[in-house]
Amino acid sequence: MRNATLNLAAAALLALTGTTIAQTPAAPAPAPMQTAEEFQFQKQLSAKVNYLLFLPRGYDAKADRRWPLILFLHGAGERGMDVWKVATHGPPKNANLNPDFPFIVVSPQCPEQQIWSKDVLLALLDEISAKHAVDGRRIYLTGLSMGGYGTWDLGLTYPEKFAAIVPICGGGQMISVLLSGRDKGAALKSLGIWAFHGGKDPVVPLNESQRMVDALKKVGVPDVKLTIYPEAGHDSWTEAYKNPELYDWLLKHERQK
Repeated sequence: MRNATLNLAAAALLALTGTTIAQTPAAPAPAPMQTAEEFQFQKQLSAKVNYLLFLPRGYDAKADRRWPLILFLHGAGERGMDVWKVATHGPPKNANLNPDFPFIVVSPQCPEQQIWSKDVLLALLDEISAKHAVDGRRIYLTGLSMGGYGTWDLGLTYPEKFAAIVPICGGGQMISVLLSGRDKGAALKSLGIWAFHGGKDPVVPLNESQRMVDALKKVGVPDVKLTIYPEAGHDSWTEAYKNPELYDWLLKHERQK
C-alpha cells in the first residue's frame, strides 16, 4: 500500500514539475526456514468396561488346569449400556446354549457411538488373564461386522497376543498387514487366521475380507483362509459360529512365539 501511494505521488510530482521522487528499494523477502521442533504431552486413559464372562463347566481357578480363552467383539448394533445385548450373537450366545462350551469367553460391550479401542481391549485381556486360569498360549480373538474390523485391527497390530483370529464380515487396512509383516513377521506368520464373509453382503462388501486375506498371503502368512457363504448377506456370523469345525480349528492353534 505504501509503494502504491509513493507511485501515485511520484506520478503527480512528475506531471506538475518534471521532477521525480526517489523511492527506497523494497526489503528482500526472508528466506524460507525449516526447523526441527519437539512437542511432548501425556494423556491418561480412563475407561470402564462392561463385559460378559463365561467360565466353562469344571472350571476351578485354584486347580492347575489352564483354559483357552475367546475374546469376542460384537457388532455396532450391540453397543450401549445393556451388556446382555452382547449375547445376541456369537460365542456368548453359544455359551448360553451349551454349558459344556470348552472356552473361557470374554465379551466386552462397546459404548454407544464408539468403536473398539485397542488400548481398552488389551487392558481387559491383561486383567482377565491375571485373575483367571487362562492358558496364555491359547488366546483367540473373533468378532463380527464392527467387531470384525476390530479383530483385524487388534489381531494384526498385536499378533503375538493371540494364537488365532477369526474376523467375520469385517475389513482392515493394508498398512496394518505391511507393518505387521515388517515389524512382527515371526508372530504374524505363526498366527492362524480364518475369515468369513457373505457373498451377497450389502453392508460390508466381500472384497473387504478378500483383500486382507490376499495381502496376508503375499507377506508369507501360511495359515490364512477365507470361507464365503455364497447366498449369505451381512449375517455370515450365524453359520460361522455354529460350525463345530471352527472351534476344533481354534484349539489346534497355540502361540509359540
